[in-house]
Amino acid sequence: MTEANNIFNAVPCTFCGCLCDDIIIEVDGNRIVKNTNGCAISKERFIGHAENRCLEPTVSGKTVSLEKAIERAVEIITSSKRLLIYGLSSTENDAQREAYRLAELTGSVVDNTTSVCHGPTILGAQESGEATSSLAEVRHRSDLVIYWGANPAAAHPRHIPHYIRQPGEYIKDPKNDRKIWLIDIRETTTARMVDRFIRIEPRTDLEVIQTLRALIRGHKLDVSQVGGISIADLEEIAIAMKSAKYGTLFFGLGLTQSWGRHRNIDAAIRLIQDLNAHTKWGLLPMRGHYNVSGANKTSTWVTGYPYAVDFARGYPRFSPGEYTAVDMLARGEADALLNIAADPVAHFPRSAVSHLTKIPVINIDPKINMTSQVAEVNIPAAIAGIECDGAATRMDGLPLYLRKVIEPPEGVIPDRDILRMIIKSLEKVMK
Repeated sequence: MTEANNIFNAVPCTFCGCLCDDIIIEVDGNRIVKNTNGCAISKERFIGHAENRCLEPTVSGKTVSLEKAIERAVEIITSSKRLLIYGLSSTENDAQREAYRLAELTGSVVDNTTSVCHGPTILGAQESGEATSSLAEVRHRSDLVIYWGANPAAAHPRHIPHYIRQPGEYIKDPKNDRKIWLIDIRETTTARMVDRFIRIEPRTDLEVIQTLRALIRGHKLDVSQVGGISIADLEEIAIAMKSAKYGTLFFGLGLTQSWGRHRNIDAAIRLIQDLNAHTKWGLLPMRGHYNVSGANKTSTWVTGYPYAVDFARGYPRFSPGEYTAVDMLARGEADALLNIAADPVAHFPRSAVSHLTKIPVINIDPKINMTSQVAEVNIPAAIAGIECDGAATRMDGLPLYLRKVIEPPEGVIPDRDILRMIIKSLEKVMK
């Protein structure tokens, strides 16, 4: 069967940063009935896409037309003196660019979900540069893969089976030719999938990384253990890392959110740079939302900065901790929120949510979520990668084209078109 007969091949999955692009989707009428190759979460995302849908615009809990919802959203935005635009990691690149355009037009702050997950990753890279690679390179070349503070078995279910356990051009037998290690503070599901699990004590990531750097540089240390690991074992790890033909270090929130935060990432980058004096290594973050990398890329293209950007002075300024969403809400600074493809009420700390419930919220999202329960304006959006096309950026920086496989519910349009309607109305009001 072909796509004309409702079989769609090579569909990217819009769940996590892996953006697995070998999904086969079968459609019956306007309903997805089968997902082949996807993980359990991918299958639920596609087959269960109609569950918990927001189908009609609402204002103060009452169903209204899309035009009326846009009108009220514009009223909130024009009345705001300190608008915060947030989210963007679960939508496609065009919608992100429209959000940055809106932020510039209104002199607002725009932030994406990076600020609560891999913000330290970006700060570390700004400090020390990047030593990166692609997932294809890892699959074809890497003979030693280390996960640090990550649990891909739960958060990125196909990362290991799709990219790491598959044979490559130079790794013909991954079971014997490639070693997979996990460094973490606890034994997770991933620990049962790897060749070696190395447990470290909580909050000692930075110490362990700096110790490995010292050992790789040939220094002798006068301590018996660091982070709960003996020096003898750390020396063995350092030798194995130096001996790899092509190594890759993947890291997750266990490293970015541990004590040290961006200093951990700075040290990890410098560790990779030290190793590259002996062999070839790459470093890749395990990005969560399917297009959080895209949110950073598009923000940098448009504003020069990856997140936490303020346009209050008419030009972009970057200041994490000052213009990041949690901090602005916790300080009570934002007087309105435009939330796009995120659920801050479900994930932000109490201090931030407490203020969020006191200000008008415009929520653009395909689903009913906790934020939609407190929002004054709810506008349903088409699901990118299912009900509309677009582009997204994989965790390794590779852009991929998203597929439209079914039509959205009647009257529901993509985020980018909703934002364009808001911008068009604003431009008329601001003349």
